[in-house]
Amino acid sequence: LCNCSSVGSAGCERTTGQCRCLAGYAGPRCYSCARGFFPEQGSQRCRPCGCSPTGATSDQCDHSGKCQCKVGVTDPKCDRCSEGYYRFNETTCEPCQCNNHSQTCDSLTGTCLDCHENTEGKHCELCKEGFYRSTHPAHGCQHCPCSIVASTGTCHIQPGETVPRCDRCKPGYTGLNCNQCDKGYYNSDSICVRCRCNGNVDPALSPSVCRPDSGECIGCLYHTAGFHCELCEEGYSRDSVGTNCTRKEATLGPEPTEFTASAPNATKATSFSTAVLNSTLSPTTLQTIFPVSSSDNSTSAFADVSWTQFNIIILTVIIIVVVLLMGFVGAVYMYREYQNRKLNAPFWTIELKEDNISFSSYHDSIPNADVSGLLEDDGNEVAPNGQLTLTTPMHNFKA
Repeated sequence: LCNCSSVGSAGCERTTGQCRCLAGYAGPRCYSCARGFFPEQGSQRCRPCGCSPTGATSDQCDHSGKCQCKVGVTDPKCDRCSEGYYRFNETTCEPCQCNNHSQTCDSLTGTCLDCHENTEGKHCELCKEGFYRSTHPAHGCQHCPCSIVASTGTCHIQPGETVPRCDRCKPGYTGLNCNQCDKGYYNSDSICVRCRCNGNVDPALSPSVCRPDSGECIGCLYHTAGFHCELCEEGYSRDSVGTNCTRKEATLGPEPTEFTASAPNATKATSFSTAVLNSTLSPTTLQTIFPVSSSDNSTSAFADVSWTQFNIIILTVIIIVVVLLMGFVGAVYMYREYQNRKLNAPFWTIELKEDNISFSSYHDSIPNADVSGLLEDDGNEVAPNGQLTLTTPMHNFKA
């Protein structure tokens, strides 16, 4: 008569007719599920909701058994933090702190996952290697203007600056962005290469060592010369080992005539050839014959330079004198040619009259000109007064 549920009740009170419901069941006949329970699909049994007391808003769930979760909590039983939250605690889940560069983090530690916009770190608060944080908040992390060939590729902005500075340049490079060649290096196809001066340049005297654009050595020492200080100066040659440049020795004649020459502080006489002294000796040869102490090195160098300048001056003077002489000779020759042309081209005038022919020259430079050849005739005669008489079989003309 009680009509109680065979599944949800434990019997019936005969006196009152009230059904005794089991745990999870409710209602007069124990057919309904109690609070915190939900009906199992395909049966009349009631299953507990199992909602997390921390993550759920209540112990009640819907007919499918899904609980109502708090903000930041997910799953059917509200026992796990949803995406973007971490640290499931007694109250609720905390949101991830990723500086708007990630949407997810580790649910236990809160470490941000998949940082965007070239960021990294526990909270995406750092820039990746090779990037720097711009002073403008909207720009985020920008790529460093540092080549991985010339530097480590990383950079930073110092306080008060707006332009990034490379952290560390590789050997041979310098500058704010490691885009310049350091001292002792030169640019070869956009790569800084060490200067090749064969150890004949002192960086203390020539800090650059070589020209940064071509690699030509600057300030060759030890009497060396050449693009890489690989040659010896004029008057010097390689020693037997082939490493140092030494002064060339003078060559003496085959039959020297000895004489004695003394020098200050000399303790021993030296013999030389008069043939060598009579010939023209350059200061280099004389310096080789007469040893010069180390204190006189500057005087010897000055003598070498003066001798070279003297030779250049003498050669210049000789060339100027020769040019002047040639010009003078040419002027004289042209003048004489001009005079000869005037003498060989006189200007004559002839006047015809009824009984004679008279002629005269208006060139004053030939007072003794011979006019006998003007008229070639066996009968012509030249009078003493300079008149030419023309004799023909019929008439005689006097000129």
